[in-house]
Amino acid sequence: MTHILIVEDNTSLAEGLRDNLELEGFVVTIAESGRAALVEARRLTPDLIILDLMLPELDGYHVLRALREQGVDTPILILTARGEEADKVRGFRIGADDYVTKPFGLMELIARVYALLRRARGAVAGRQSPLPPCVRFGDVEVYPGRRMVLRGGQQVELRPKEFDLLVALIAQDGNAITRKDLLVQVWGYDAGTASRTVDTHIGELRRKLEKDPTSPQHILTVRKSGYRFQV
Repeated sequence: MTHILIVEDNTSLAEGLRDNLELEGFVVTIAESGRAALVEARRLTPDLIILDLMLPELDGYHVLRALREQGVDTPILILTARGEEADKVRGFRIGADDYVTKPFGLMELIARVYALLRRARGAVAGRQSPLPPCVRFGDVEVYPGRRMVLRGGQQVELRPKEFDLLVALIAQDGNAITRKDLLVQVWGYDAGTASRTVDTHIGELRRKLEKDPTSPQHILTVRKSGYRFQV
């Protein structure tokens, strides 16, 4: 059965989430501190982690960084009251897969849980258009089959969602794709879900791959629509 670890020091919130996720058929464990989260993550190897940022002992950023540095690639959804753009960007840079701010809609949260689990199981990979073994633009080389990106001959570390987003853009063969379609293809969200997730990840891709992220030459914004990739 699918096991979810909730890291949350608000007992009533954690138990409410646990009850609703258990109704969906998940096995749920709660950790109420950062240190407990690291212990439980190693002991249980959960399928997904829901992580608060403001925790006793170790905050969520430290937990997230520690797990990624240990090679843990479990999907991690940050659930926090800290909704500033800088907080979200920091979370994604460290290795978060999704970010939800409190207060939140329960049904949307559950939908995001399912979406992350589908991505982890490789559901999206089978829907992507075939690509050549290597795609080159500027000083960047993308190897879709090897899930590897080089820039100037040096490997670039992309988070799984960043890589999948890049491949989804490349697969459009120069055509524009909307934010909603990217949410469906890359994250598995319902097309009606509103999210800044795409924009935040686009910003990270530009930062890592564009010569001048403020004036991108390859990952382009299409006004009132979405994004387009050009070689």
